[in-house]
Amino acid sequence: MNATKTHIYFASDFHLGAPDWESSLLREKKIINWLNEIEKDAAEIYFLGDVFDFWFEYKHAVPKGFVRLLGKLSNLSDAGVKLHFFIGNHDMWLFDYLEKEIGAKIYHEPLLKKIDQKVFFIGHGDGLGPGDLKYKIIKKFFRSKICQWLFARFHPNFGIGLANYFSKRSRKSKGNSDQKFLGKENEWLYQYSSTILKKEKIDYFIFGHRHLPIELPLEQATYYNLGEWINHCTFAQFDGKNLSMKKWENDTIHPFIFNENN
Repeated sequence: MNATKTHIYFASDFHLGAPDWESSLLREKKIINWLNEIEKDAAEIYFLGDVFDFWFEYKHAVPKGFVRLLGKLSNLSDAGVKLHFFIGNHDMWLFDYLEKEIGAKIYHEPLLKKIDQKVFFIGHGDGLGPGDLKYKIIKKFFRSKICQWLFARFHPNFGIGLANYFSKRSRKSKGNSDQKFLGKENEWLYQYSSTILKKEKIDYFIFGHRHLPIELPLEQATYYNLGEWINHCTFAQFDGKNLSMKKWENDTIHPFIFNENN
């Protein structure tokens, strides 16, 4: 590891492309400014899913746009920064394009990894924990080879348009429900982490998907949800000893403190 680049960063749920081109472009530029700031000390960056609001890699085509982000990530990779991408529920059809173009490592399942004597459990978070059987069935079908083959038969103009329609519809149906803390007993990823602790010794659980930035003690571990970049612009930073939540605001990194009562 570069002696001057010792930090590891974790971010999730950029949802680029949503809800419209104009706001997505502003968010993309904000993300680029953040990447420009952290590249001074970043050795690795983990993106925990839903970087794109929709993504499907056809054999000879990918969704247009996001050239600023992809260009910046290419520069970071060329400079030696290790990039890790976890697929989310919005970009689960991400295959090998980013691996070939920018050298990113792609993960389709949660990762258990030891970093500088700390044990991390890292994943997007969708389909984990108790309940939500309907989504788990849908997820299994969407990730199947037959579903991917069938979708690839659609012309990109129709397929991408159809996916964007259902994505917007899903967002409207949820409203602001993702922005409310439900209490530890109802936070399903927190409960899922508790069951994992019975089998493994882990220091940090890090997830996306939930959209609400959360930091909670969990026995000897700490549970984190990274939040999203439409409203919160939050992320996590590991300095080799400690993991902490941060917020990108006014082109500056600020500490983020989670309040269970908010």
